[in-house]
Amino acid sequence: MDASALMDPFASVHLPVADIANDFIGWFTSNFRGVFQVAKAPVAWGLDLTEHGLRRAPQTVVILSLALFAWQVVSLRAAAMTVCAMTAIGLIGVWDEAMTTLAVLVNSVVLATILGLPLGIVCSRSERLWSIARPCLDFMQTIPSFTCLVPVIFLFGIGNVSGVIVTAFYSMPPLVRLTNLGLREVDPQLVEAADAFGVLPRKRLWSIDLPLARPTIMAGMNQTVMLSLAMSVVASMISVAGLGQVVLTGISQLDLGRAIVGGLGIVLMAITVDRITQGFGYTRRDRENKELWEQGPIGWLRRVRGLSGTSKWRNYNAKTSLDDGGSNTCHACGSSRVYPADRLRSAGPSNHL
Repeated sequence: MDASALMDPFASVHLPVADIANDFIGWFTSNFRGVFQVAKAPVAWGLDLTEHGLRRAPQTVVILSLALFAWQVVSLRAAAMTVCAMTAIGLIGVWDEAMTTLAVLVNSVVLATILGLPLGIVCSRSERLWSIARPCLDFMQTIPSFTCLVPVIFLFGIGNVSGVIVTAFYSMPPLVRLTNLGLREVDPQLVEAADAFGVLPRKRLWSIDLPLARPTIMAGMNQTVMLSLAMSVVASMISVAGLGQVVLTGISQLDLGRAIVGGLGIVLMAITVDRITQGFGYTRRDRENKELWEQGPIGWLRRVRGLSGTSKWRNYNAKTSLDDGGSNTCHACGSSRVYPADRLRSAGPSNHL
């Protein structure tokens, strides 16, 4: 054997992986591109609706809506931080780009949830399926983000819709993993008690499993949101508009200030979305023994309405008592209620006195 062959054994022998990949992509694209274009239509509709709504809405309305939502889900402090962050985004001049990024982010997270949450639930019920899904998720989390763009370009083309799809698939693995983990960590005694009482599996899933696994699932959702924002810069290479495009334009034109502005907008958006998504994972204990609807603006309105209703009821009772001369007659049904004090009056003086 030649000495050079021993020193460099791969000089004359190699696997034609590139040729095989090109042939497969060409065959797959020519046969199934139409199917993926049809699947692209609902994503395009949702993205157009969200983006046009956010960009056409008055900036004050968007800021106040996000602030009220943050107050409801997290706290008043988070609402104030949301107002400051969104105001800063407007002041640095990237409001429209931020709204496009927010629209892409919302649709990506929705698509990742639609695909990832049911997959995580099914994997938690089947060890065989989890053994198949786990290496696939490992591959999806270790593959470079730039590599994810290649099949998307061939199947869906370029643009914002393709950015939504590639972002959803890139950010989906944490949601699948943590959904599977959260459902597997549900207390077995609670599951046995539910089965003993004859609770159906579907009812148990919605009433016991998912509520108990919600903090873990929302941690996966939070990671999905953060990965989606990180992918927004990479997705700008396939003509996805938004803050990532601002960063890419600044880098390509050696405009450092423009790139910094785009990066600052992404940071402010990430802080805002991160705080809001963390609130969905709070338990009743984290909310000071309150349910979600018992805090924030909804809780405040409920308390105001309750106080108003109580005062009206008291005023009605006082007016009724004065009109009847102190009697306990109900005007609605004409019946009389006799209270213990009335019985004592009607009974006359007691024999024991």
